[in-house]
Amino acid sequence: MTAAFTNTLDAKLIDLINQIYPDLDAGALKDQIRAAFWPEEEAQPRKRARRPGNNQWSERDALIITYGNSIQDSAHKPLDLLHDFLLRRLKGVVNSVHILPFFPFTSDDGFAVTDFYAVNAQLGDWPDINRIAGDFQLMSDLVLNHVSSQGTWFNAYLQDQAPYNRFFFEASPDDDLDAVVRPRTTPLLQEVETSNGTRHVWCTFSHDQIDLDFRNPEVLLEFLRIIRLHVDNGVRIIRLDAVAFLWKEVGTPSIHMDQTHAVVKLMRLLCDFAAEKIILLTETNVPKAENMSYFGNRDEAHMIYNFPLPPLILHAVQSGSAERLRKWQSGMPPAPMGCAYLNFTASHDGIGMRPVEGILPHEEQAKMIDAVRHVGGLVSMRALPGGGEAPYEINTTFYEATRRTFDGEDAHHFDRFLCSQTIPMSLEGIPAFYIHSLLATPNDLASVERRGMNRAINRHNWHYPDLNAHLDDPTSVHARVLAALSDRLRIRKAQPAFHPNATQFTLPLDDQVFGVWRQSLDRHQSIFALHNVSPEVVEIPHLSMNLIEDEVWIDLLSGEPVDMARDALTLAPYQCRWITNRA
Repeated sequence: MTAAFTNTLDAKLIDLINQIYPDLDAGALKDQIRAAFWPEEEAQPRKRARRPGNNQWSERDALIITYGNSIQDSAHKPLDLLHDFLLRRLKGVVNSVHILPFFPFTSDDGFAVTDFYAVNAQLGDWPDINRIAGDFQLMSDLVLNHVSSQGTWFNAYLQDQAPYNRFFFEASPDDDLDAVVRPRTTPLLQEVETSNGTRHVWCTFSHDQIDLDFRNPEVLLEFLRIIRLHVDNGVRIIRLDAVAFLWKEVGTPSIHMDQTHAVVKLMRLLCDFAAEKIILLTETNVPKAENMSYFGNRDEAHMIYNFPLPPLILHAVQSGSAERLRKWQSGMPPAPMGCAYLNFTASHDGIGMRPVEGILPHEEQAKMIDAVRHVGGLVSMRALPGGGEAPYEINTTFYEATRRTFDGEDAHHFDRFLCSQTIPMSLEGIPAFYIHSLLATPNDLASVERRGMNRAINRHNWHYPDLNAHLDDPTSVHARVLAALSDRLRIRKAQPAFHPNATQFTLPLDDQVFGVWRQSLDRHQSIFALHNVSPEVVEIPHLSMNLIEDEVWIDLLSGEPVDMARDALTLAPYQCRWITNRA
């Protein structure tokens, strides 16, 4: 190990430590951080950090989001069934899988973790995770803001056992907490009895999810050890769950604090020096500028979720107008070098409404909510600082959300849904699809009633024999949707113009059509990706896209050449066309 290398890594670590823990011995903590992330003598940091570049991903990347038990049969381990489903139905379609928290838990479908070092025995074990990681790039959750109130750590805190007696954030009901930003309406503080008397612990999400206190560096060190465990078990994308709330200070909003950004930078630094290619993804369901701040100066997250996409795409296909989506996309900068957007329409949570604050007027949001409620969807609220409530998310499967437009139901549901899922395939970034979108899963209202939780509507557990019967029937909507989306993803991964960092320009087209121009990094391929979000037939003049006359242009989705003798392209209701000069 050269002195220059040691100085480079160590100097950067010490600088970040001084930002996070200015009162501590930075040199000693630096050594502890290195030991936590590289505990084995034979596994040490790279000599140089990876430089930010566009070679960490490609047009071949696409991701599926799923719970470990989204597929069950009462006879086999759910992780084995998931692996079988991925190999049988999605091999060659997606190359990455995000398995939502697969640890023992008590609530919130995995996000109230009791043991970060174990796989939930009801799902399987680490060897099952390893097998999936051997066939697909694996993403796991680092649930680093909070733990279960019934887990080992919090029980030790209640008994004043070190080091956990300093692991949790305490406050007083007399503190000024009015400015705290939260995604829930439950009381922020929970009174608990400890061996040292009554305490009030901070609970950003629920009273079963107790917030950790990162002012104690032992908490940070513990999570670095957890990251190492995941990486050693094949995980290559680390999702920082609810990271925006990580650092708290009484009297502040306690969101996006400077120390939070410094912690992310520290994790990014370690990942960039790791022998393994590790990608950090931040989960920050907040307005655009706040979300994009987690790119930092190319020194924080490698990827961020494109959170405004789900509500804006849904609004476009419900309203028949891409005006709001186009205006927003026109103002989106390209991701910095070495960074990428994760584009999605649905996840295990609802369709978040906070990211469209200032983008969609309240009356347009109300129309969306009304349309979704007509097909059985729900809405969850959040508390506003100083009192009051506002819509936090719409709860529905995305397939059901597209059943109805602002004008009611029609005969175009299938094509409208397909259009909604094609848009994220076309945009700069990496596309991600929730399993229940790929499977056209209906709203699970029975689970909502049984579990008393709105988000259960979009967390159906499929019985594997039933699911296979549906998918083996080519006339079922489940088979039709999976086949259509799989075909488009197979086409997509062969197009250099769909590289996550390829050039993108938002086309100023008719409001009924959302269009972007993509150009490959080597400038050899152009794709004009057009999406009719309306129930009308629309014609797009060739001149509006600057199609070069002496090139041969082909629609990748239909295989048909473009008739340059005509003056316009025709798009049927909700039709998508990928017009390229290189097929």
